[in-house]
Amino acid sequence: MSNPESRAFSGIQPTADSLHLGNYLGALVNWVAFQDKFECVYCVVDLHSLTVGPDPAAIRERTRRTAAQMLAVGIDPTRSILFVQSHVPQHTELTWLLNCITGFGEASRMTQFKDKSSRRGSEGTTVGLFDYPVLMAADILLYDAAIVPVGEDQRQHLELSRDLATRLNTRYGEGTVIVPEPYIVAATAKIQDLQDPTAKMSKSGNPGGILELLDSPKVLAKRIKSAVTDGETEIRFDPAKKPGISNLLTIYSALTGRSIDAIVQEYQGKMYGHLKVDLAEIVVEAFTPIRERTEQYLAEPETLDAILAEGAERAGRIAQQVYGRVADRFGLLPPRRHTTSHASA
Repeated sequence: MSNPESRAFSGIQPTADSLHLGNYLGALVNWVAFQDKFECVYCVVDLHSLTVGPDPAAIRERTRRTAAQMLAVGIDPTRSILFVQSHVPQHTELTWLLNCITGFGEASRMTQFKDKSSRRGSEGTTVGLFDYPVLMAADILLYDAAIVPVGEDQRQHLELSRDLATRLNTRYGEGTVIVPEPYIVAATAKIQDLQDPTAKMSKSGNPGGILELLDSPKVLAKRIKSAVTDGETEIRFDPAKKPGISNLLTIYSALTGRSIDAIVQEYQGKMYGHLKVDLAEIVVEAFTPIRERTEQYLAEPETLDAILAEGAERAGRIAQQVYGRVADRFGLLPPRRHTTSHASA
């Protein structure tokens, strides 16, 4: 890792036993492709997931399962850095420094915080939830990442990262940190919930509306065949009037690489059932090798933990250097190794 100008950083929360199709097409497929273009640093952001108060045993297991799935889809630890956020202490150390230059008002304006806090109420809203965007900024700035692949839902948080980076450079001198640029992949397929095709496929949605990477072929097929459609019979792409069928066509196109127009033409005169049966086979074929590779990693926890330990060591070398630079410009006294001298008898 020697060229920050081409370094990309991104992370994913371990908040479920399995990642889903939306994660796969919206993030992971692109992360794998980025390995050919950028120096990539990928992180299982377990500290972020603590804002929802997960069961300790569950978060530990889900962290391993998330990392295993990232490896299974093609994140190569010999080409990229893959690690667990909490294994590199500079994430929280840099967060505190950033907290001290972040205005209360600008943190309060974060849309996700306002939405979640309004649902949870003041007693159910933690300081961790409020500080989530600052921790995210620390994640990014800690690796001198110039490129950050993000979805639209995280754009505001990335803008805060950019604002804080600019503030650091203005206050403490150019080169304190790199100002990251968002990398929005225009061609990313937007995958909707199978039971509510007007809503984004999400872990917080209807369990029957998501396609999980670790689902069995039987479950995957059942969910596709049970997907909500409409009262018509014509297969055409019309997200406004036919969101269910349009969502199935989007999934079909994303997993096969075929254009939606070509798929629609193939199914002219056929019933919805024909499309669903064929799509179920496509999904099963795509997910089965991912599930099998994930199970292999989970069956060998020592190997998985060794990969994550090596990743944390590599990430830590970058993080220590960047944090040391920022801390020095803040005026913090640098640590010195303690040495003991023994007087001769």
